[in-house]
Amino acid sequence: MKKIILLLTVLAGTMTAQADSYTFLTFETTDGAKASVSVEKLVLTISGTTLTAGSQQFTLSNLNKMYFSTADETTGISEELRVNSEEMATATFYDLHGKIVDKSQLSKGVYIVKTKNRTYIIAVR
Repeated sequence: MKKIILLLTVLAGTMTAQADSYTFLTFETTDGAKASVSVEKLVLTISGTTLTAGSQQFTLSNLNKMYFSTADETTGISEELRVNSEEMATATFYDLHGKIVDKSQLSKGVYIVKTKNRTYIIAVR
């Protein structure tokens, strides 16, 4: 019995040490949107059907998953945009006011592109 308790204690210590390397808790909603919250001094509370994590609030029924990550995934900004043609065919483009824009009529400016898997911010020059 003592060996089992010692083994469980060692395993719990190992898992705790591994979690320390993650700096963000990322939430993904059912529509694919992501929000990352710093884990430093993070407090999670549930009130009714609302989960509050730091300054973010989520309706529990709209949460798809949450996971620890090493980077803030909220922005979705990357230096290199690699999207296949099938993804672009079904992508939705928004202006910075949140209005849908026809991709064939993009003028110079900054747009938000939402695909099935990710959301990007692009600049058309």
